[in-house]
Amino acid sequence: MDKILFFDSTMRDGSHAISHKIGAGTIRDYCQKADNSGLYTVIVGHGNGLGASSLQIGLSAISDAEMITTARGELKNTKLGAFLIPGFGTIKDDLGPALDNGVDTVSIASHCTEADITKQHIKYVRKYGKEAYGVLMMYHMATSDRLLEEAFKMQDYGALGVILMDSAGASVPDMVSECVKKLADNLDIRVGFHAHNNLGLAVANSYTAIKSGATIIDGTIRGFGAGAGNCQLEVLAGLLAKLKVDTGLNLYQLMDLSEDVIAKITPQGVSSISLISGLAGVFSGFAPHVKKAAERFGVDPRDIFMELGRRKMVAGQEDFIVDVAMYLSQKKELGNINYEIESLL
Repeated sequence: MDKILFFDSTMRDGSHAISHKIGAGTIRDYCQKADNSGLYTVIVGHGNGLGASSLQIGLSAISDAEMITTARGELKNTKLGAFLIPGFGTIKDDLGPALDNGVDTVSIASHCTEADITKQHIKYVRKYGKEAYGVLMMYHMATSDRLLEEAFKMQDYGALGVILMDSAGASVPDMVSECVKKLADNLDIRVGFHAHNNLGLAVANSYTAIKSGATIIDGTIRGFGAGAGNCQLEVLAGLLAKLKVDTGLNLYQLMDLSEDVIAKITPQGVSSISLISGLAGVFSGFAPHVKKAAERFGVDPRDIFMELGRRKMVAGQEDFIVDVAMYLSQKKELGNINYEIESLL
């Protein structure tokens, strides 16, 4: 299987959740911390993409150009992405300037039965020498055969991949498996999946997509996105680590993005402490004690949870938390504390 590419739409889809008011400072902080995390591309912009800022849809806090140039200044090794729905944005006024300002990847989206409208935009991006990916929105409204028909069009236009977007969060795993497999078995390009969490299945559906042949997963940190939010990337990364799937993602770095940037904006999603306790297999009620011990001894609370898990601590053994924190503090002083998440799961 090809390496999975993780598309991060936090600074785009998350815009929906706060009335498109993501500012330059948030984009700067986010992209600075996201660089070198293993994410393939960080997509920025208005929730509806390039050119969508309007009174009717919602005005962005800053212009597309400022969002893109701000992100470009921080992303040194991670690609910069944009999203465009033909009709909201045009080639002349929006797509061309975005590419000129340094965008590396563009996701060109249409309703799942209207791929024809993406032709000139996909071709334009490819002629420019950048990466274009087709997106079929509201994919649950078409049969797998019709989706394949539309995906073939995007492939013919030059798209490097086709992403099924579960815009309404209406998917169940069987539906995801059928449609992703249909495309993966017949296309010559990558197949991707973008989940929404309306049924509480965003992570499960994204994992199902991977098992069914998807090699692009589009999600957000902390699930920050429209409505019920998206597939929470750090949770999916933790799940894949637990299952020994090589992702190239830095799980702690994704958690830091969640806690240091996104948690300040939204309460959506699973916290890093909840995630790490689940990965470690440690009683979640330990959390306040772990946080207190971590602060006292100057160690990472996530490392405490992982060490507690390694020692197979259970509820009622809270006294051991301080011992573990002290042990990790001593290891830290010796410079030999180096946890590899995958090796501990």
